[in-house]
Amino acid sequence: MIRKQLLFYIIVTVPLLFGCCKSNNAGEASVEEQLLRIKKQFAPDKRTALFAVQATFMNKVFILKGESNLPEAVTALKRHLESENIQYIDSIQLLPGSDLRGKTKGLVTISVANLRSQPAHSAELATQATLGTPLNILKKQGDWSLVQTPDQYLAWVDSGGIVDLSETDFLKWKSAAKVIYTWPVGYAYSEMDANSMVVSDMVAGAILQKMGETQDFFSVQFPDGRNAYVLKGQSQDYDYWTNTLEPTEESLVNTAHMFMGLPYLWGGTSSKGVDCSGFTKTIYFLNGHIIPRDASQQVTTGIPIDSTRIFEQLHKGDLLFFGRKATDTTSEKVVHVGMWIGNKEFIHASGRVRISSMDKNAENYDAFNDNRYLRTKRILRVQDPALINLDQTKVFKD
Repeated sequence: MIRKQLLFYIIVTVPLLFGCCKSNNAGEASVEEQLLRIKKQFAPDKRTALFAVQATFMNKVFILKGESNLPEAVTALKRHLESENIQYIDSIQLLPGSDLRGKTKGLVTISVANLRSQPAHSAELATQATLGTPLNILKKQGDWSLVQTPDQYLAWVDSGGIVDLSETDFLKWKSAAKVIYTWPVGYAYSEMDANSMVVSDMVAGAILQKMGETQDFFSVQFPDGRNAYVLKGQSQDYDYWTNTLEPTEESLVNTAHMFMGLPYLWGGTSSKGVDCSGFTKTIYFLNGHIIPRDASQQVTTGIPIDSTRIFEQLHKGDLLFFGRKATDTTSEKVVHVGMWIGNKEFIHASGRVRISSMDKNAENYDAFNDNRYLRTKRILRVQDPALINLDQTKVFKD
């Protein structure tokens, strides 16, 4: 999945807006140069970093306006201005703002929350977050919250999808026992009976607070306080799940096969629908790893395996990337990703989750993607700052 101008709201802006007074050309150049440097250093990817700052020159003073969730970036900007003896007025809003009254944490409380590029239901679906996903809340606009997911993705979610928590309440939730739902789709019930009233639908990867258990059911609580029961045959104790996780090539393939035929959904990262990178992200999440959201981000992780079509070097679970090759006048553009499953085949979300082949003689040969193949990266058992191992990083439970 690749996006054009995703999250327009957070595009870093660097032009200087001038009032009627003239400024020192050296000062103007210094501020503009510094804004560009800050962007490159602290906010190279607008999907994961918010630095919307402008400098207006008026009455011999630069007025810094905008907002950011990167205090270190704002500090670096001001230090530079001071070192150059450039006078400024700081009107930058650091997020999260004080108007949130300390409720800067959120938990997804429905099966799948749709996170959008703008605070409107008509806006592009940027990504999804499944039940129990912790979010950092940065600001509010009406019934919408600008949030950041565990993989640092920035998007807007409506109030029906999350509950707002203080840091104290969030830590209480995080320290509590948990259950993870591992079946592709299912339900949480009002009683210990699969024929009882449904409390909510469920999707793979959902996280719930564990309240108790019987032979066949876990008693669980939703982040908004609803109580329910889920079948043990479709879920696991979270600690047991993380402690026994041993992601292998075969486990990745088996997980991928669970979603065969799932419809393609731009922005989807759940068993209700996936785009190409949402699919690979879901496969790895259900094997205990959080990987970056988009194909153009995933390609920057892991270790390189192939770029010359020597598919014999590939292992099951490796990620194949497709798109436009670089030329003398254009840069490379990654637009699609799939996962290698052996036998010259890869599984990917294209129209639906399907298996395609790189073998020209195979019935499922994918000439289109074969012709735009770029490279393969390996992320299984690779140490990389952009890859989160849930057994080591306590995202859902301390």
